Amino acid sequence: MGDQVYTDASLSTHTLEKVKKAKVTIETFYSNLVNQHLEREDRMKALEKTLKQEGVTDDQREKRRLLLAQKETEFLRLKRTRLGLGDFEMLKIIGRGAFGEVRLVQKKDTGHIYAMKMLRKKDMMEKEQVAHVRAERDILVEAENPWVVKMFYSFQDVYNLYLIMEFLPGGDMMTLLMNKDTLTEEQTQFYMAESILAINSIHELGFIHRDIKPDNLLIDAKGHLKLSDFGLCTGLKKAHRTDYYRDLSQAQPIDFSTRPLTANDSRRKAETWKSKRRKLAYSTVGTPDYIAPEVFQQSGYTLTCDWWSLGVIMYECLIGYPPFCSESPQETYRKVMNWRTTLVFPDEVPISDVARNLILSLCTDPDKRLGLSGVQSLKSQKFFRGVDWEHIRDRPAPISMSVKSLTDTSNFDEFPDSDLKIDQIDEAKDWVFVNYTYKRFEGLTQRGSVLMS
Repeated sequence: MGDQVYTDASLSTHTLEKVKKAKVTIETFYSNLVNQHLEREDRMKALEKTLKQEGVTDDQREKRRLLLAQKETEFLRLKRTRLGLGDFEMLKIIGRGAFGEVRLVQKKDTGHIYAMKMLRKKDMMEKEQVAHVRAERDILVEAENPWVVKMFYSFQDVYNLYLIMEFLPGGDMMTLLMNKDTLTEEQTQFYMAESILAINSIHELGFIHRDIKPDNLLIDAKGHLKLSDFGLCTGLKKAHRTDYYRDLSQAQPIDFSTRPLTANDSRRKAETWKSKRRKLAYSTVGTPDYIAPEVFQQSGYTLTCDWWSLGVIMYECLIGYPPFCSESPQETYRKVMNWRTTLVFPDEVPISDVARNLILSLCTDPDKRLGLSGVQSLKSQKFFRGVDWEHIRDRPAPISMSVKSLTDTSNFDEFPDSDLKIDQIDEAKDWVFVNYTYKRFEGLTQRGSVLMS
């Protein structure tokens, strides 16, 4: 009897899905084993480097090596334990977005405080967000630097995806800017310098953020920035690509209703912007204010699209509202696409020529944009004269944060009518979220209290 040959056409969709799931599961299992081994070797190398630098005695060396070996054993044991919602106590809702919410939680066995980001699987599937969720999870796993919010665990159930991240009690840049009319150039210099270092840290990993905005620049207890929310981040992996902006880029001119404010009424413009800003942050529409025009055009873009966004944020810091803010997202989109005529500086809010030139060097054509030749072209700008790039995170922030405790949420919005019970009504049993679970070595082996960042 000859060998039976099966083709895709002779197999049912259900069978093909099961085969694909099995293939992905097996591949990721062995890939994780290899990565686990490499990470363990890296931790040992890091320890040996530290021991060499510190010049400790042979006895102390052996004790430190033994301690690491014990931690590695504990890590392997704890990695096998199943993590779920039951391991965390829900304390408070501190944020809400288009596809889920963020809660302040406490891990029951250690007492550690975290921010738990919860994403509804059903929404992820329906809104074609699977690739972006994967990119966010991957970049949080890969990023090991002080400029990116740290993720300790990720897990899932049949309803939701969960990211357990460090809680930064200072809130975010959006809240900071809404509480201030404008920032001084000295304050703006600090936040822009830290933003450059944060953005560059993910560029070095091969990622483009694509959604740099004040909402995604979190502030720690000491007033320093960390980059978060990589839901629109795109990377070098196939699993990170989706034609996310398809609908907006195909919008027709007839869709754009225009009701512009008077160009010279900066105070009124700032008040209007602030009154609607919070609502936009929580809506599915979001705000296109900070997105580079080439990202909308779908004609190809590079990592410099993130530097455009930085220019928009810098304008907002100094002027009090972003340059393209309008009555509707559609009108904002129109202004972004016509930036050559709509990017103007109001006379009644004076800023230095150096600051203005930097903004115009960021918000310009991609082939002329600052940052095209690397991050050094940004650092060397006159506006950043005097910045100690190497030690900026060790220096005092220009605006101090008022943080009273590990669970202080005074720098976040209140959600007084929210129920801490998690709805479990839309089941989404889908294998595309395979290998989403993650446990960080530092998180599982850490004991004692967690210090605020």
